[in-house]
Amino acid sequence: MSNTAGLRERKKAETRQSVHEAALRLTMEHGLDHVTVEAIADAANISRRTFSNYFDGKEDALLYGDEQRLDSLAQRVREQPADRTAWQALREALESLYVGGGGPDREWHLRARLAMRHPTLLARQMAGRVRLERELSGAVAGRAGDVEPELVTAAFLAALRVGTQWWCAEHETRSLYELTILALDQVACPFS
Repeated sequence: MSNTAGLRERKKAETRQSVHEAALRLTMEHGLDHVTVEAIADAANISRRTFSNYFDGKEDALLYGDEQRLDSLAQRVREQPADRTAWQALREALESLYVGGGGPDREWHLRARLAMRHPTLLARQMAGRVRLERELSGAVAGRAGDVEPELVTAAFLAALRVGTQWWCAEHETRSLYELTILALDQVACPFS
C-alpha cells in the first residue's frame, strides 16, 4: 500500500512541476497577460479540470517554485538545533537551503522579476509570505533571545525581500546569496 501511495505522491509532484514549468515558459514567451490557464494546461498535457486540482490560477502555478523553496526553508528552520537563537536558526536554515539546494536558479530570478512587474503575482507572492511568516514565527518560538518571534521573522523576511530586489536590479552581477547575506548582516545586530 505504501508503494502505491508513494508513487501517487511522486506523480502528483511531477504534474505540479510540469504545470509550473509550462506556466513559466509560456509567460516568458508571451507575457503574463497573454497566457491563459487553458494554454498552460495544454502545454502541460493535462485537462483544465486537472489544472484546477493542483492550482487555483496561473499565478499560483507560476509561483509554485517559490512556494517549494519557502516550505523547505520553514522545514530547515524547524530542524535547527535547539540551542540556536531565533536569528541564528533562520540564518543557518537559509544557508543550508542555498548550499543543499544549489542556490537560486534562473527560474527564481525570472519569477522574482515577474512578480515585481505584475500586481496580481505580487499579491499572491505576498500572501505566501504572510503564511511563511506565521510558519517561521512558530518554528522559532521558544528559542533563546529577547526579541519576539514575529519581529525576528519579519526582519528576516524583509532582508530576504530586499536582497532579492537588489539581485534583480543588478541583473545578477552578484549572487542572490551574497546580497541576501549583506541585507541580513545590516539588520542582524539586535538579533544575534
